[in-house]
Amino acid sequence: MLQGNFFTITSIARENISVKAVLELNPAHDIFKGHFPETPVVPGVCMLQMLKEVMENILEKEITLKTAAHLKFLTVINPTETKIIQLEFKYILTENKEVSVTGSLFNNGVVYFKCKGLFTF
Repeated sequence: MLQGNFFTITSIARENISVKAVLELNPAHDIFKGHFPETPVVPGVCMLQMLKEVMENILEKEITLKTAAHLKFLTVINPTETKIIQLEFKYILTENKEVSVTGSLFNNGVVYFKCKGLFTF
């Protein structure tokens, strides 16, 4: 779990199937000592995990990634330069206990990550 030490949710708003959250990264987190010491970069897997954990917060259930139709890592996030990022996603609950989601991480017009995937309960 990354929430609480790698990132914190500073605000979150839900309207029907749309969610908007503001996340604050912790540039002092140990992961950046190895990824990378001179120029820290948020690993792509952490970007996906942040989306997953915010979704779990909204759904109040643990979920698992089943398939990822699109995972696009468009720009690196250096947490010493960009500490605050925004997360937006839309989701649809299916009858098969699945969650279809489309989301992105961005800040000030720069998109870092886009995702379209299917999660299961």
